[in-house]
Amino acid sequence: MDISINMPAPHGGKLVNRTDPTVDTADMPVVGIGKDIAHDIENVAHGVFSPLEGFMCREDFRNVLENMRLANDVPWTIPIVIDIGEQVREGDEVVLKGEQGTVAVMHIEDVYGYEKKEYAEKVFRTTDVNHPGVEKIMNMGERLAGGKITLVRKGEEPFIDYYLRPSETRILFREKGWKDVVAFQTRNVPHIGHEYVQKTALTFVDGIFINPVIGRKKSGDFKDEVILKAYAALMEHYYLKHRTVLSILRTEMRYAGPREAILHAIARKNFGCTHFIVGRDHAGVGNYYGPYDAHDIFDEFPDLGITPVFFRSFSYCNKCKSAVNDKICPHGKEDHIFFSGTAIRKMLLEGRRPPESMMRKEVSDIIMRYENPFVE
Repeated sequence: MDISINMPAPHGGKLVNRTDPTVDTADMPVVGIGKDIAHDIENVAHGVFSPLEGFMCREDFRNVLENMRLANDVPWTIPIVIDIGEQVREGDEVVLKGEQGTVAVMHIEDVYGYEKKEYAEKVFRTTDVNHPGVEKIMNMGERLAGGKITLVRKGEEPFIDYYLRPSETRILFREKGWKDVVAFQTRNVPHIGHEYVQKTALTFVDGIFINPVIGRKKSGDFKDEVILKAYAALMEHYYLKHRTVLSILRTEMRYAGPREAILHAIARKNFGCTHFIVGRDHAGVGNYYGPYDAHDIFDEFPDLGITPVFFRSFSYCNKCKSAVNDKICPHGKEDHIFFSGTAIRKMLLEGRRPPESMMRKEVSDIIMRYENPFVE
């Protein structure tokens, strides 16, 4: 086994580790935080968001909005911020405490105001409050705080058996002898189209890292537990175990389309992946983004350090009797079943099992055990 494989460098050149369980927080003021912020803290502390060492100060925030890069010119597309600026002052040292038990110390380096509509327009290309990301911004506080964090205690979270840090995945990939690793981002249960995309990409690399987002999602998305159990069933029956790793990414879905595709790629680069699958309307919602905007944005980042693998259209062809894409199948649309998450959700809501041309029976069995498999 070759464990001397050169792993791609973390984003920015160094895998961040901002954890220290020995920090004494007894005399520090406490600021309460929600689950999304707690996840951001853990992703910073464990290196998922390398090279960030905390929440963004003004200069990084402005540069990310305007140029999609940090102030030091490293690619970064979505602000990682905390809206506690009205509760703290520059120079303060405070404890950030989450309901699930997360405890972190933050040194307040910067407190600053921002324009919510500008933030929304730059990141989401809209100020429509029907967009879940815009709605969240409009409900944030009026001032942001920036500064480094130190994670003192990790919160109690479900699905711990599926959780690996970048420092752990990098060791695991080396032990497996994987030189090239493709990552697959998902917030859905797998259908035949997903399997086709994953296995097509896997054909050209050593292993695949299936990395579902576990965290806040919009109403109508699948529940976290359902996603994980469905993938576990798929992998048990249809994947080579020595070629596949399933691990979760604890973060909210921001639904920022192309900008979020870049953030997702950066996180998987930090996990040690060399390639990243980008499908149609990646991280999209509604009609806010074009179907391939998340492909085109990668042209702006030749220095990203991870190779995107683009998939456009794919469907099940009744004549080919298999999943196909528009480059390999000569048959007309009348012979195709297009993989539609909306259509699959509708079938499941009506208590109907999706056909096996759309979804493996082992997967639909899992989903149909739930009275309601969707986020309300």
